[in-house]
Amino acid sequence: MALLLYRLGKFSYRHRWLVVSLWLAVMVAVGGAAAAFHGTLSNNFQIPGTETQQMADKLKKELPSSSGGSASVVFEANGAQFSQAGKDAVSAALNELKTLPDVQGTVDPFATQAQLDKAAADLAAGKAQSAAGKARLETSATELAAGKAQLEAAEQQMAAAGMPAVAIEARLGQQKAALAEGQAKLDAGTAELAAGEAKLALGARQLEASEGLRFVSEDGKAAIAQVQFKTSINGLNPEVRQQVQDIVGEVSAADVTALPSKEISEDISELFGTAEIIGIAVAALVLIIMLGTLIAAGLPLLMALVGVAVGVGATFALSGAVNMSSISPMLALMLGLAVGIDYSLFIVNRHRSQLLAGMEAEESVALATGTSGNAVLFAGLTVIIALAALVVPGLPFLAVMGLSAAGTVAVAVVVALTLTPAVLSLVGRKLISKRAWAKADKHNAAPGHETEDRARDEYRSSHGWGGIVTNHPWLALLAGVVLLGVVALPASQLRLALPDASSEPVASQAFKAYDVTKRSFGEGMTGPIIVVGDFPAGLSEAEAQAKQFDVADILRGTDNVSAAVPLALSEDRRTAVFQVIPTEGPASASTVRVVSELRAEKGQIKDSTGVSIGLTGQTAGNVDVSTKLGDALPPYLAIVVGLSLILLLLVFRSIWVPLLATGGFLLSLAAAFGAVVAVYQWGWLGPVFGVENPGAVLSFLPIILIGVLFGLAMDYQVFIASGMRESYMHGESAKHAVRSGFSHAAAVVTAAAIIMVSVFSGFIFSHLNMVRPLGFAMAFGVLIDAFVVRMTIVPAVMYLLGEKAWWLPRWLDRILPDVDVEGAKLRQPATTAADVAEPEPEEVAAR
Repeated sequence: MALLLYRLGKFSYRHRWLVVSLWLAVMVAVGGAAAAFHGTLSNNFQIPGTETQQMADKLKKELPSSSGGSASVVFEANGAQFSQAGKDAVSAALNELKTLPDVQGTVDPFATQAQLDKAAADLAAGKAQSAAGKARLETSATELAAGKAQLEAAEQQMAAAGMPAVAIEARLGQQKAALAEGQAKLDAGTAELAAGEAKLALGARQLEASEGLRFVSEDGKAAIAQVQFKTSINGLNPEVRQQVQDIVGEVSAADVTALPSKEISEDISELFGTAEIIGIAVAALVLIIMLGTLIAAGLPLLMALVGVAVGVGATFALSGAVNMSSISPMLALMLGLAVGIDYSLFIVNRHRSQLLAGMEAEESVALATGTSGNAVLFAGLTVIIALAALVVPGLPFLAVMGLSAAGTVAVAVVVALTLTPAVLSLVGRKLISKRAWAKADKHNAAPGHETEDRARDEYRSSHGWGGIVTNHPWLALLAGVVLLGVVALPASQLRLALPDASSEPVASQAFKAYDVTKRSFGEGMTGPIIVVGDFPAGLSEAEAQAKQFDVADILRGTDNVSAAVPLALSEDRRTAVFQVIPTEGPASASTVRVVSELRAEKGQIKDSTGVSIGLTGQTAGNVDVSTKLGDALPPYLAIVVGLSLILLLLVFRSIWVPLLATGGFLLSLAAAFGAVVAVYQWGWLGPVFGVENPGAVLSFLPIILIGVLFGLAMDYQVFIASGMRESYMHGESAKHAVRSGFSHAAAVVTAAAIIMVSVFSGFIFSHLNMVRPLGFAMAFGVLIDAFVVRMTIVPAVMYLLGEKAWWLPRWLDRILPDVDVEGAKLRQPATTAADVAEPEPEEVAAR
């Protein structure tokens, strides 16, 4: 592989304009495809086959008016209460919303609250009227009974006096007819009273079901309106969201503030913000300090931008054909920038060192591509494997996320191996400053400088950080493990959920809407749970209505539920929709329990009412996603670690090095989880990282962090351990090779880690709130993995192992292919007049 990459580097160097032209053509083609075929990004994290999705499909088919997504708009009076003008402005805005093609309908809070209030008054009046009617019927019944008694007594007297029956009938017939008519009226009144009481009973149950549910706050200062869309919330175009915000914002003229909920106000159309640019600026500063010239520093940045342009551009081009979450291109962007800079940096730094040592430019580029480029290739493969394995859990949005990021990393690797040598050819000697050239020429011309270089390298390897670690390996190992163990302690309290508006920045419109809703209507109104009922066939309207209330009563009896209201019934009375309002927000632990308990009550509801229920809606869907992601973690971790162990076994031809690399990764991962819990769940150092409302951790953060951090950790493992193996393969003792290999790789790995941490740290303050904990987790994970694990624990353990570090069973050594990641097979032969024109390294047997 090293020889193949050597030849690729030489080809790119000699055919620089062809390579550059091909990449420009690719960029133009991908850019055109992205502009022509890009679709709408969403935050749709639904999983096909789950109950949530099945119920959503059922509603779409059987009750379309209730199948679209819904969101809320909170209106707050700027004064003490809503004026009539304010109420009229709100109603007018909601009516205008109904005219939008994407809006199914709206719920006017004032009209709905008036109906609820009127219903209570009507019920009280109805009960009073029923009581009065019952009293009148009882009086009529008493009078009728007395009349019947008098009639019977008179009939008996006449019969006793011997009056014929015909005569008696003639005298009493009119009275009997009057009594019969009175009895008929009494029976009709009784039936009417019974019907009225049944209607009142239903009204009472309806009122009881809506108890605690308000659309206008008790103080009259806030009102909450519902907006029903024809499509899912995640499928709305940014233009539609903006239209809704513009229309409801018109109420400001009536001294009313409109606050659309997070579902409407979130903007996921932009990838880059100020914080991300600052992160890249820090990375550029590190490159300038390390490489010494703006050209040298700009080259890795340029390569990263080319890789990101192609990788993320291709991702956008596919967004029109594939349902893609907003975090997919963000993850691709983060990784593309970080690894793109690092991969090119490794090759550029190797080439720069070789030029300063006096090597010819073309040979230097080819050799850098064959050695550092080889490490880049296998490091990139570990990242790609880890990201592509996100397909395994079977979650569509996660698969798209992983494949888009893996594709971008693959592009970054190809850019580093092809475009970097071509651009290095164009840059030539300008890569290094004139001052550095003069110093290098003077040094190279000095007699015996090779001996001086070796002595300097020896001093550096024994007195730098690598020397300190290897002089006290047990202390370094113990300190590193204890430090990571302490940081990892909070990880045991990790709680996962998809973010709601409570985690948004306090100044954001989404949080303000959440806060007003929580204060005025209860936190549960920010995340209602939708329950779909499947009713038996053949029910009358009254029977179906009674069934609705029967089911609602059971739902309302669940712990931590404040209200359960029947919302809709299909025309055939077979499908009903209920809205369950939990006591807390959608991301809270109690609401997760409510979802679980409601599902546990299916059997009870079926047995007592004959109704089958299922849950859907955003809240239930988020719980499903979090549960599914949690279940997918162990098999995913096993697959990623297993595949990468095999790859590392090929790279290093050792049993202990892959095991050490994986063990170190697990320590880094646990520490990263601990830090995320401490900052984003507990709120430690919240003001520093902009965490104003700590809560549950993003549910897909662990699985993404496992994939990304494992891949990047193996990057640094490959770069550091390959340097050690290169020294070992070139004849040094195992323990000395640890020091010298570490010394050669430490500076560039340190710079690469700082660059990667800087890029990821820029996303800690991203304008997309969902990306922030992900940026923190990756930045912190890379920081501790690079400096604590790879640059402290790994050299300490490798030094303690000595020769055993490179032990491999003979039978395994025979069957494993030699990929030569350290470039041991590249050696410049003695040059003769015959081969000056075409120098080519020869293959020699590796040790």
